[in-house]
Amino acid sequence: MVTKHADKRPSQAAQQALVHQMVQKIDADPKDFQAYYELTVLLTAGQDYEQAEALAMKALGQFEKNDHAKNLLTYALGNVYYQAESYDRALGAYQKITDEKLKADAYLMMGQSLMAKQDYQHALVWALTAQEAQPEAVDANLLVANILLALGNNQQAYDYFQKVIQLDPQQGAAYFNAGLTAMVLGKPYSALFAMAKKIDANYFKSHQQQLSDIEKMLAAQNQSSDQSTKK
Repeated sequence: MVTKHADKRPSQAAQQALVHQMVQKIDADPKDFQAYYELTVLLTAGQDYEQAEALAMKALGQFEKNDHAKNLLTYALGNVYYQAESYDRALGAYQKITDEKLKADAYLMMGQSLMAKQDYQHALVWALTAQEAQPEAVDANLLVANILLALGNNQQAYDYFQKVIQLDPQQGAAYFNAGLTAMVLGKPYSALFAMAKKIDANYFKSHQQQLSDIEKMLAAQNQSSDQSTKK
């Protein structure tokens, strides 16, 4: 799986040194498709999407008769497009994956691409397909939970966030969003927010407005309900 806009990137100098090493590796053995894949990944991480695309396309032409290489390089190309926010092209690449080991990752990335397009219904289909392929995968369960939250399916989202927490107790975002859904559902939520703040203070701080908005919404609903009762 690819994490969008990773927080920790290598410095520009370190990135250039790694790219130089991989170029030398390819020059030494042009038949090493893994080196092409790794260089594509490096270029993508450095946000050099144009070069990453060109390299992946060149390698796909070179290794078109090698199914394993073709699948790996197609997946890398999909990731280039995903990171470049060209989601339709990313989907086109991921749909070409036939390798069984890569399929679950491709399903996940299709779900993420569709979610980025705000096509939540179709995103959910692929996210659930990825989750069924790898029921204990944190990223698949988290994606399902996030899509359900976007769809307003709070109970199901809450259940999936709880599963993510069970699988990985260090998922601050899962605690926070479980807290949000718990608030809406009338479940205990203070401990969930406390854990979210403890584990990932930055995420908690950046999403406090969301928490405040839901608190205001619930307060307004309660006030409206009280007024209706008094009539």
